[in-house]
Amino acid sequence: MEAIENARGLIAALPYIQRFRGKTFVVKYGGHAMLSAELQIAFAQDIVLLQALGINPVVVHGGGPQINQLIEKLGLKSTFVRGMRVTDAPTMDAVEMVLQKISKEIVALISRQGGRAVGLSGKDGDLILAHKLKLMVKGDKGRPVEVDAGLVGEVETVNPAVLETLRAAGFIPVIAPIGHGRAGETYNINADVAAGAVAGALKAEKLILLTDVEGVKDEKGKLMPSLDAARTRKMIASGAIGEGMIPKVECCLDALDAGVARAHVIDGRVAHAVLQAVFSDAGLGTEVVQRAAASSARVKSSQSIARKRA
Repeated sequence: MEAIENARGLIAALPYIQRFRGKTFVVKYGGHAMLSAELQIAFAQDIVLLQALGINPVVVHGGGPQINQLIEKLGLKSTFVRGMRVTDAPTMDAVEMVLQKISKEIVALISRQGGRAVGLSGKDGDLILAHKLKLMVKGDKGRPVEVDAGLVGEVETVNPAVLETLRAAGFIPVIAPIGHGRAGETYNINADVAAGAVAGALKAEKLILLTDVEGVKDEKGKLMPSLDAARTRKMIASGAIGEGMIPKVECCLDALDAGVARAHVIDGRVAHAVLQAVFSDAGLGTEVVQRAAASSARVKSSQSIARKRA
């Protein structure tokens, strides 16, 4: 019976496999999914399976909890503005140290599941050129005020040549979200923002952001399975989308504007969340599309892959 169910699952996934073969998926890996050994293995299996099915996965990872731990040990302080970590020079050193270490761990994790991966940062091959982020917040009487976020970077350009070279050689790129400026400065880039920029440069079929929540919720706290760009911008302006979610949905919108077909904000606390978001009628979390009409254009199949929570 188990073999029959497995066969049915594969048959249900067949339309998606046919549709996405040869396409590129950019997956932002972070949050709780990085801290649970079971979820780490499930994530690596998802990425290796995508490649085995002819899909080209690119991983961009965060490292917020690990960075917080090191910063605390060093006696430094963490401050966040609109979901961005204010980064001075000592904090930048700590961020870079942690992210490079995490890259190597993810590469090893993928290797243990039978895949081949290469870790790199935005500094490698001029992958991510950045400049200092001009961060604006609402001040008194609702007037915009600029906040100095330190060495927080805004992506200027992404050079996909190194990623295309790795893909052609059969390697999965694993990217730490660190960029460099024209004068050699090192910038801390929000991992969601970096993933969105990479997805846009690659004209990816999908941008998938793993989070520690179910997805994007409306004003009443109800999960929204689908969002179009216009509704998303209204929810940001009204405050219905909170600070921590703002960089995520904004990078989804930027990615869509850059040519990415669809973006997904999904719950990384669910085992095999990536596969469930890709090979299921119901999907997982929130799908962000350019126009509302596009949300109905999903591939239909007779069955969905069963969801299982970790």
